[in-house]
Amino acid sequence: MNGSEQRYIDEAFETNWIAPVGPHINAFEKEIADYIGVKGALAVSSGTAAIHLALILLDVKKGDTVFCSSLTFVASANPIVYQGAEPVFIDSEPETWNMSPEALKQALEEAYEANELPKAVIVVNLYGQSAKMEEITALCEEYEVPVIEDAAESLGATYGRRASGSFGKFGIFSFNGNKIITTSGGGMLVSDDTDALERAGFLATQARDRAAHYQHSQVGYNYRMSNILAGVGRGQFAILDQRVAQKRRVFERYFVELAHIPGVTFMPEPGGTMSNRWLTAITLDPEVCPVTPHDMLSALAEENIEARPVWKPLHLQPLFDKCRYYAHSDQSVSERLFETGICLPSGTNMPAEDQQRVISCVKSVFNMADLQEIRYATS
Repeated sequence: MNGSEQRYIDEAFETNWIAPVGPHINAFEKEIADYIGVKGALAVSSGTAAIHLALILLDVKKGDTVFCSSLTFVASANPIVYQGAEPVFIDSEPETWNMSPEALKQALEEAYEANELPKAVIVVNLYGQSAKMEEITALCEEYEVPVIEDAAESLGATYGRRASGSFGKFGIFSFNGNKIITTSGGGMLVSDDTDALERAGFLATQARDRAAHYQHSQVGYNYRMSNILAGVGRGQFAILDQRVAQKRRVFERYFVELAHIPGVTFMPEPGGTMSNRWLTAITLDPEVCPVTPHDMLSALAEENIEARPVWKPLHLQPLFDKCRYYAHSDQSVSERLFETGICLPSGTNMPAEDQQRVISCVKSVFNMADLQEIRYATS
């Protein structure tokens, strides 16, 4: 928290707008829509809820397929299952770690030949880095398949001159406690289709029909954000650009200190894009590097430093073990990233001295590994 959130919370209490309706919600939605460059936004209880609503709006149902990035958190794909549809997972590519246009092209071609085109493609912008949205949207437009851009982690990032989250039929943001700005829990559905957003708002408030009494003609959901949490979001949103700058400074410190180590590679940022660097992620090349991700994670944990592997690809999850998967070319990029990748501590409130402690620990692991190799070679 930066402190300004309390003003909005106090205002919500003083005016007694504490329900999932109120002026902070309206203002927060407009602020996000204007920032992203779309016509409308709907504040909801989570990014997952936003994806679910997008799938409902696209009439995804039992028997349908939805293509989805494999290298992502399970929340990107769970709503597909909510609708009784089948996920089909698409590999990453090396330049962004995000959905491979090459693998997507193959999947769309085969689906077209089988007369089984997906109802939607969910593209995830991993760790704050935009996917190759121009190539992906061009492919999807060729087959008239709508895109849902899962920008849960990439608020504040850009692709060309456009904001992350503005490319698909629908864009998705998350304001979970670990995101670049938070409402403690919450999300946003954005689109240029304001009629669709109006329907999403109806579904998100239990699909209550227009009547003096409580009448319901279809299934609805309790997905709206409260006015209090929207106030927290407004306070957070006011310093989004500052948060992006902080995240990028964290990345730069890691890069300057660690990029020279043989076998260490940082998540790329292709030209023409700007990542918000939500998490700083590295890979350790096993052909060059004497240190494994397990070695590094264990050493950091011993120093009470929390780090994580990159996401385990969804096509490797027991939940989805029977789902189809399209790899990038003749290799599975997402599997290689999972086997070699680590996410380093990247909090905006992490003091420089704490980050230096992480850096020193990482370097010490390499120094010890090099020393062991020298001893082994001379023994």
